Amino acid sequence: MAGRGTDIKLDDESKALGGLKIIGTERHESRRIDNQLRGRAGRQGDPGESRFYISLEDDLMRLFGSEKLMGMFNALGVPENEQIEHKMLSKAIENAQMKIETNNYGIRENLLKYDEVMNEQREVIYEERRRVLDGENMRNVIMKMITDIVENAVDLSISDEQTPEEWNLTELNSLLLSIIPLPPITLNEDQKKMKKNELKHMLKESATKLYEAKEAEFPQAEQIRELERVVLLKVIDNKWMAHIDDMDQLREGIGLQAYGQKDPLVEYKMSGYEMFDAMTASIREDTVRTLYHIRVEQKVEREPAAKVTGTNKDASPQAPQKRETRKIYPNDPCPCGSGKKFKQCCGRQMLADMQERKEKEQQKKERRDERRKEHQAEKAARRAEYQERKAERLAQKAANSEENLEE
Repeated sequence: MAGRGTDIKLDDESKALGGLKIIGTERHESRRIDNQLRGRAGRQGDPGESRFYISLEDDLMRLFGSEKLMGMFNALGVPENEQIEHKMLSKAIENAQMKIETNNYGIRENLLKYDEVMNEQREVIYEERRRVLDGENMRNVIMKMITDIVENAVDLSISDEQTPEEWNLTELNSLLLSIIPLPPITLNEDQKKMKKNELKHMLKESATKLYEAKEAEFPQAEQIRELERVVLLKVIDNKWMAHIDDMDQLREGIGLQAYGQKDPLVEYKMSGYEMFDAMTASIREDTVRTLYHIRVEQKVEREPAAKVTGTNKDASPQAPQKRETRKIYPNDPCPCGSGKKFKQCCGRQMLADMQERKEKEQQKKERRDERRKEHQAEKAARRAEYQERKAERLAQKAANSEENLEE
């Protein structure tokens, strides 16, 4: 009966008998719930009372030191099922409830810290979506994505200590050309003297010119601007939904880090940041790849048909043409002349043909689903390979830094 807004109306006979009596058979973990139950009686000056009956074997008491009380009462010789009323017992119950409330508060506070990690990421993504939905010009954002992709590809495939002869152009072409359709990257004699930053600048200029050429394919500049917003919004939504699922899975198993003497919250923040960084990189790559590979097709307008100008045409309206063949129903005689019903003769073959076509369509759909799953698996493998190369590059940079410090 505990709950706000629950009033029990008493008649005169009930009031004469003493009003409403509340009997509680157990104390709740929260004192507020017990007080709500007590508050059903004696409302607005009506008579009433409340009384709770509990056992030292209840979960509330058993979890918070009822053994000492039970030992003391046994030593005093209190018989089984004897009613006990004592201030010490009431204080023990209140302390047990306070401990549970403190524990629940700590759990909620800890969950809030986990939610703050996701909330910070959500604010970043929603701010970007809001800019797209408000119709802002996203060209500068796309250009920034292009330059970031070029810099990231160069940094992953080429280290600062390498000379142009040692540059791994094969890996650079593999990382960059799958996103930006540039010509294969090679170095002539003059370019073999350039530095890493000069290579970045050259590739950025080439990628920018290529995108400007793609913009020129559109009759109006606003068309490419609208396309940028649509593509970016779709990619963000897809990646963000997948990221939410990944973060939920991470949160379910992050508590196991405590067995390794690690703070689960700290590990959750670090892993969440790495996953968010990978998601933003994937958004950049998919958006830029889609915009570079879009084809613009000019709509060919059909020439209007020549009008009939002859004078021999009958001006009277034509009567509607009737279908010469009538509709054949399943129980009608088959038109082939076999004497059987249509559903047992030619109709059966037609039904079999329809079923065969349906099965072929289902097989095509299954093959498309399999290809889609294979494509997703390949993307996941490429993403894992990318993260592995990134980790190796960072480890190599750290090792080089340590060697320089030792020297």
